[in-house]
Amino acid sequence: MSVRKCIPWPDKRLRTAAEPITELTDEDRQTWQDLIETMEAMPGVGMGANQIGVMRQLIVVDASSERGQAIKMANPSVLHSSIEDRDYEEASPNLPGVSAKISRPRAVTVRYMNEDGVITRKDFVGLWATSVQHQIDHINGKMYFDHLSRTKRDMLIKKARKLK
Repeated sequence: MSVRKCIPWPDKRLRTAAEPITELTDEDRQTWQDLIETMEAMPGVGMGANQIGVMRQLIVVDASSERGQAIKMANPSVLHSSIEDRDYEEASPNLPGVSAKISRPRAVTVRYMNEDGVITRKDFVGLWATSVQHQIDHINGKMYFDHLSRTKRDMLIKKARKLK
């Protein structure tokens, strides 16, 4: 277990969909632990495996106030989304120093393979829902700023480059 380095934007792995999991391996379980440790070190509320260069559909989410409640997911997908949206300030350690207010569904139902290899469904609300959607975007090769208008996205990336 270790804190892993986040790959920097514009690394092409951040724009590439990760490979689905057919069977969980010990390496996948190790990746989940590394993701949790890396997320806690930031601190953050979620991480996708490709953020650390692992091209597998693995994410972790922990939006709890007490921490230590991370949910490990393989092959997550949103089954249902609420009609009502919520705005949250989102950021990514792959593009440090910038953030943007993103509007996403307030609640989602997600289907995923849990750490025992069992397909399950879970409802997420509020920051949990935002984080799980953000991480699913990551493993599908999408960044949070892709939800912005072209002008706002370009301004955000330009600002991030100046901070390097």
